[in-house]
Amino acid sequence: MNTTETQTTQHARTTQHTPAPARTPEIFPTLKADDAPALIDFLVETVGFLRTAVYEDGGRVAHAQLDWPEGGAVMLGSFDPDGEWCVRPGTFGAYVVTDHVDELYARLSEAGVQIIRELEDQPYGSREFAIADPEGNKWAFGTYRGEPRPS
Repeated sequence: MNTTETQTTQHARTTQHTPAPARTPEIFPTLKADDAPALIDFLVETVGFLRTAVYEDGGRVAHAQLDWPEGGAVMLGSFDPDGEWCVRPGTFGAYVVTDHVDELYARLSEAGVQIIRELEDQPYGSREFAIADPEGNKWAFGTYRGEPRPS
């Protein structure tokens, strides 16, 4: 085995059984939605995010924060094509870490969520799958916690 293969194999062995502590979000991925209330409901009621804050302004979502129970969060709001900080709905993608990937996959499959990549073990040690939300955004869920920070 070459060095890269050895590092990947060693990393896979250690990450599968040693959950890292949840981190406080320091980077909040952001997305916009044509129907932000419906997307919030989907992410909370179907996927399992926590509705931490939702601020509306004139029937539109000005700001929402949804926390992932295992750590991290996203921010989202209603799409405004004239806004200076606005990405098109359906162009977002995120990887969400979970220790409950099999249970989440089963629950989302049973709920009829669009699975775009089936549950599968990856060569780098993660077990993961991906979905598309009703706006077309891509969400991957898996056990991969990233590489350790360099010292």
